[in-house]
Amino acid sequence: MPTTRRAVLTGLAASTLAPAIHAQDRWPARPVKIIVPYAAGGSTDVVARPWAERLTHAFGQSFVIDNRGGASGSIGTEAVARAVPDGYTLLLTPNSALSIVPQLRKVGYDVKKDFSPIARVGDLIGGWVVRADLGINTLAELVAYAKKSPNKLAYGGGGLGTTTQMRLETLKIRAGIDILYVPYRGNGEAMTDLLGGQIQVMNEIIVFPHVKAGSLKLLAISHATRHPDFPDVPTLTEAGYPNADVPLWFSILAPAGTPRAIITTLNTKITEIAGTGDMIRRLREISVVAPTQTPEEIAAFLETDYVENGKVIREANIKLN
Repeated sequence: MPTTRRAVLTGLAASTLAPAIHAQDRWPARPVKIIVPYAAGGSTDVVARPWAERLTHAFGQSFVIDNRGGASGSIGTEAVARAVPDGYTLLLTPNSALSIVPQLRKVGYDVKKDFSPIARVGDLIGGWVVRADLGINTLAELVAYAKKSPNKLAYGGGGLGTTTQMRLETLKIRAGIDILYVPYRGNGEAMTDLLGGQIQVMNEIIVFPHVKAGSLKLLAISHATRHPDFPDVPTLTEAGYPNADVPLWFSILAPAGTPRAIITTLNTKITEIAGTGDMIRRLREISVVAPTQTPEEIAAFLETDYVENGKVIREANIKLN
């Protein structure tokens, strides 16, 4: 074959292959699954939904929520740790599955080795609530009631070893009270029982619509500052219990080994979305703020959170039976 013809054919072959290679490398080229390791209706699910919607719009591919509750979030978290690191399976979880549960039981994943942090997508502004028909109007009254009637009050949360449980156990130690903890598969189920009268106390973001409706009474805020929608309700520190807050924050992670380009692309886009007025408003509606961090900053923050939660676990003597 003449040299000139061979060169032309080689060039044609290369130009034919180039689009195929480019298409193969393009991400996302198909729907992306976001595993939420808790049941639908709870706080993690509520946080995940607007992010899935906005990422779907941003990338032109569906970001689909896959709720896999159970074992205090470790089942869904392990599923992501074992997933193919191709950017099509992600984890959106609160810190409990990463910095609390692994200190309480053996889990099928290594927090430091099995995940690549992508973005921090929300910090929860939680609230201590009771059923309105109890006649309790302040945190001081709740403490007084619990001291007078130990274990007569029941507090619901989304499983053992969750931040919601740690918040209760920490307050119990600080205030010297006994309130029964009732674990559920998710906070959505706990909310159903709270409204139905089976339990009387919760600390969550999904409580606020019911506070506005009058069925629940908000006693205190679990956050550094007051809730913008409830400016007259004190923080836990203002109510007399400093250093009793247990942070609840959410992040998106990928299986370790996921291409750095995908992680960078996602972090950049999530940071961009978090700064929009629409997303700020939507997160505020569910009592969440979204501080932005790089993947490296998230890894460092998670390590600090792991250490701090370990201190709380030991101080409160929290165990998984």
